Amino acid sequence: MSDCFGQAVRACHPENCLDQHLPAPPANGKIILLAGGKAAGAMMKVAARHYLRRVDKQRICGVAVGKPDGFAPMFHMTWIGAGHPVPDENSVKGAQLALLRAHEANRDDLVVVLLSGGASALWCAPIKGVSLADKQGLTLALLHSGAPIDEINIVRRQLSAIKGGRLAQAAYPARLLTLAISDVVGDHQAIIGSGVSVGGRDCLNDARFALARHNLHVEPHIVAALNEPENQSLRHDDERLAAATWRCIANGARALEAAQSVLREAGYRVINLGDKIEGEARQVAKAHAELIEQHRNSGENIAILSGGELTVTVKGKGSGGPNQEYALALAIAMDGAKDIYALAADTDGCDGGTGAPGDPAGAMIFPSTLQRARAQKLNPATFLADNNSGVFFKRLYDSLMTKARDTNVNDFRLVLIENR
Repeated sequence: MSDCFGQAVRACHPENCLDQHLPAPPANGKIILLAGGKAAGAMMKVAARHYLRRVDKQRICGVAVGKPDGFAPMFHMTWIGAGHPVPDENSVKGAQLALLRAHEANRDDLVVVLLSGGASALWCAPIKGVSLADKQGLTLALLHSGAPIDEINIVRRQLSAIKGGRLAQAAYPARLLTLAISDVVGDHQAIIGSGVSVGGRDCLNDARFALARHNLHVEPHIVAALNEPENQSLRHDDERLAAATWRCIANGARALEAAQSVLREAGYRVINLGDKIEGEARQVAKAHAELIEQHRNSGENIAILSGGELTVTVKGKGSGGPNQEYALALAIAMDGAKDIYALAADTDGCDGGTGAPGDPAGAMIFPSTLQRARAQKLNPATFLADNNSGVFFKRLYDSLMTKARDTNVNDFRLVLIENR
């Protein structure tokens, strides 16, 4: 199972999906590389290497903002390690520097935005009247409320000086191309990285509605900012976006296709549910358990693949992300079935947690999972009720650990039904 997950992740690594999409260098101008997100370091490395083979290094400059352990410095490329999922001071510094480089572009230059999941937090430039602490608090509150990522990003866009097309606005009239590794269900341009280089259809009122929908307390000065017309992000038809184009180069579907090929070669009949599954982790696990039951005792080995982005409404005090919660809920639902194996993980290498190198990517379940838990006097239902799946799988040594943290195409789930 872990080998299959590894193949899926490798298919979406910048080394395997970026180079062929990079445009030819401009005839006379500079190449400005602006990378933001969890894959920023790897994307910058590939892009810089690509252009160094074609133009003098004096014509290339750039800034990459990603996870602190995500990049090795390269000549005059600036690297900033910043906070995720909650932005920090380096997130602000990195966003401001990216905006500065964009402002420096002229009509002869080429600006290449290398975008990946996580950029919404890693590039954080609060609008006037809103502080970093304000955005940190709102991000945490929205995450804990179970709000879907599109609603979180609507709020981020309307409170940002870089999101909602404002990075492309800064680069205008230079030609700007965004190459994105998508961590968003549906690959929506305005949601990945909160749409730093594209306009959207949402407005200040949508941000106010998202906060109200989840019953979140909002300070008066933030309410005032969300009522200020000047803070409206760019609309999709804004003329200042005329020189900007956007392309998705890897997504969850690509990861599932890579895994599907491996599984078919291994003799499994593959049921690919697609990369657009959303919802509460434990509810999706329940639905998948029902699907599994329909295919047991069929006389053939079956693999069920799915991707997307699950959420957890945090009510307990435990640790663990949505993939581990899904795995725990599925283990409980399957109740030690002797023919069921499963893996659920985030392709960025970190499922919940702080984003530290020691955090798990997800978890695996086996026919022996519940039996081994009971031997240690671990009650799975108690751990699930406390949102404590991370500790549960750590004690069973079934956490999925990986060093692969250079891409992000969201969740990857695999269930194997061994019928033969």
